[in-house]
Amino acid sequence: MKVLLVDDHPLILSALQTVIQGLGDHVTVVGAGSARAARETLQADSNFDLVLLDLQLGDADGFDLLVEFRAAYPALPVVVVSASDRASDVIRSIDLGAMGFVPKRSSNDILFDALHMVMSGGIYVPPMNIGSSADAPRGVSDRRSSDPLQVVSREAGDSAFQTQASLASLGLTPRQTDVLALLLQGNPNKLIARELGLSVETVKDHVAAVLRALGVSSRTQAVLAVSQMSQKHGGFSTWRNSNPR
Repeated sequence: MKVLLVDDHPLILSALQTVIQGLGDHVTVVGAGSARAARETLQADSNFDLVLLDLQLGDADGFDLLVEFRAAYPALPVVVVSASDRASDVIRSIDLGAMGFVPKRSSNDILFDALHMVMSGGIYVPPMNIGSSADAPRGVSDRRSSDPLQVVSREAGDSAFQTQASLASLGLTPRQTDVLALLLQGNPNKLIARELGLSVETVKDHVAAVLRALGVSSRTQAVLAVSQMSQKHGGFSTWRNSNPR
């Protein structure tokens, strides 16, 4: 496995390189101390399996770089590794295409588990208490009660996705399970419809049913919900395989 680690703090960069190399004998870690160095590294060799990205870079906004990498290298998973553990930063990162978010205060075991989950096709997010109005992401207004962050706040406060017993308790049909799997990969409705041989309208109905079952109102919230339930009750792929068609 070949990993690109992007962090502008030399000591943290060195420490994370050592930790990630501990994943196995066949792990190669390339460090980049700036956004510019990261861009140049990928332009010279895009054959990486994973990017670990800090949000606080001296020469670029980490969120902007995340968007840039996801657009330029859509098959390359990016995991945010940040000193922040704010729910708003987690939500925004996943919304922009990150496959995981690991706070730097996490233990090595948690980091290993997160990376294994991502490399297995899952999405990792840390346990969170969502809904502090003071923690609203940039660009989000709290003037409308239907604002996504406010919806997440209400759902969390009502013990919705954070306390659901398990994925199995959702009662999804096999087709809805297929739709959820593709939704978690970030596929739009048109691609889901093509993959499953369904009409776009039918896919929209299935997506709406999945969101209702999860008690959320957006795809990003669905990703967060499933990720946290998977961490508590086993991976989504394991649960999916245990539910015959």
